[in-house]
Amino acid sequence: VRRYMRRDLIEFAANLASLAVVLGSLIKQRRLKRKPMSVKTVAVIVAMEAEAAPLIERLGLKKQEKSPFAGPLPAVVFSGAVGDATVHVCTNGPAQGFGVDSVGTVPAALTAYQACETLKPDLLVNAGTAGGFKAKGGAVGDVYLATAFKNHDRRIQIPGFDVYGVGAADAAACPNLRAHTGFKAGVVSTGNSLDCPDVDRDALAANDASVKEMEAAGIAHVATMFGTPFIAVKAITDIVDGDKPTHDEFLQNLGAAAKALQEAVPKVLEYVAGKKIADL
Repeated sequence: VRRYMRRDLIEFAANLASLAVVLGSLIKQRRLKRKPMSVKTVAVIVAMEAEAAPLIERLGLKKQEKSPFAGPLPAVVFSGAVGDATVHVCTNGPAQGFGVDSVGTVPAALTAYQACETLKPDLLVNAGTAGGFKAKGGAVGDVYLATAFKNHDRRIQIPGFDVYGVGAADAAACPNLRAHTGFKAGVVSTGNSLDCPDVDRDALAANDASVKEMEAAGIAHVATMFGTPFIAVKAITDIVDGDKPTHDEFLQNLGAAAKALQEAVPKVLEYVAGKKIADL
């Protein structure tokens, strides 16, 4: 009898655990459905401090001395009001032990995850510098508003996994914002290297990329998990298919591109603040 009672208790506990998982999923879905229809909170993810500094100064944001994020994440958060919205600019922070900014998809995804989990933005924005393409009509100083996000360095030549490797995700539809800003439109393609070997060039061409950078697709992956609308604003520092070394051109134009973001991102934030996502 005891053996049967023990088995019944184990089955009951297992069923209870399964019920808890289902209820948790339903609660999360209801929370997503209850998200405000208008943009009241915006989180802006920026990889490098040099990219973010002019923007933070322009918006008059204040650093949160105690990080709102859990764990040892080095991300730094600057917050304030822009119009009718609360804006949080989150930089990925310093790479521990290396003395440089945390760039690339992994730090960007970690920062985005904590931003979505903790700050609960109605809109997620990735702002930063990037490479453009002469063949696509790109020039240094251009600002792009992304139409979609893809990866160009996740090469997994197995059926099904190949599509996952590219990881295509659409940006939030924002035709009115695009018309208001006049920014260029194009696919943003992400990889974890600054250089561009032939194998990446082929993938970029296959992705129909107008912009090459190192964070957006990782953030898009997180935004999709949370059901948070996501857009990206990218200022061009270098021309991928040009005749100058990428690292030299990037460093030469980083300051100018950061100032371009200083003008471009507030224009986006001021437009979206208080508006319904469907009206962007």
